[in-house]
Amino acid sequence: MMEKDLTILGIESSCDETAASVVRNGREVLSSVVSTQILVHRKFGGVVPEIASRKHIEHVMPVIDEALKKAHLGLTEIDAIAVTYGPGLVGALLVGLSAAKGLALGTGKPLIGVNHLEGHVFANFLSDPDLKPPFLALVVSGGHTSLLVVEDYNTFRLLGQTRDDAAGEAFDKIARFMGLPYPGGPEIEKLALSGKAEAIDFPRPLLLNSYDFSFSGLKSAVINYLHAQAQRGLEVKREDVAASFQEAIVDVLVTKCKEALIATGLKKVVLAGGVSANRHLQEALAQGADSVGAELVHPTPILCTDNAVMIAVRGYYQYLAHDFATLDLNANPSLKLGEA
Repeated sequence: MMEKDLTILGIESSCDETAASVVRNGREVLSSVVSTQILVHRKFGGVVPEIASRKHIEHVMPVIDEALKKAHLGLTEIDAIAVTYGPGLVGALLVGLSAAKGLALGTGKPLIGVNHLEGHVFANFLSDPDLKPPFLALVVSGGHTSLLVVEDYNTFRLLGQTRDDAAGEAFDKIARFMGLPYPGGPEIEKLALSGKAEAIDFPRPLLLNSYDFSFSGLKSAVINYLHAQAQRGLEVKREDVAASFQEAIVDVLVTKCKEALIATGLKKVVLAGGVSANRHLQEALAQGADSVGAELVHPTPILCTDNAVMIAVRGYYQYLAHDFATLDLNANPSLKLGEA
């Protein structure tokens, strides 16, 4: 039994969200503040790294101050400072990391370096109070698609990952090609609601005998279809394209998860990352898991996208394992799942 409550300040700045949160004992959210840059980057059709870094510099300390204020706590009452150090945009990561290191140095509190992708997985502990390892995890975001086994709170076994475009990246690229605003994933999902998923038979890249993913060919198939229709002067039903494209991605993700659940014998699969907010993916994966005797857990919508709650939750379990960082911790933009 824990002798005292542990309160972690989490800081996240890996891409275009500046976020801070205070979480007690890995389960109780005392505050969560997010300053988003979506409207800033929308005019460019995607995130501009230099602009993102500048905005993080402007917002990081006010966001941290607001998180502490909402939690009704001072820095001296925080037990540790957890911060994302990778993967992500190097300039953006350095802003949050510098702020965290300064606070750790000034207060003498422990510094915890958190893997952003592991943070996404750990957001699920707030959705299911009974969730505990081992379980299967599917991480689906703009830059990553990974399937892994969470063996215990600090041990992860990677089963497979994307070999080219991640699922979220494919969503964004097709949305941009179709003239939809950034971020493209939610726009594709919205358009797909009025379309027919069976209208166009796009390929399902399954990479047999592997848990790896590949969505580059699917992305090319959609672009080629749109080009061919335009050259023939044929009308394109954009909602059918969106629905059929989304169905192909979801079909691949669910198929791989079912195979992994059967092979590992695990009874829970968690969904993580920005694309985990996709309702069609949630419903299809829940049905797929149920068909093999397993259960799906996914975060609430606000915890699907980048946030600092997940960083504080992950940091809590690292604190229990005495997994602390030194003040020479550097940003690692290409950090992999399970790496330290």
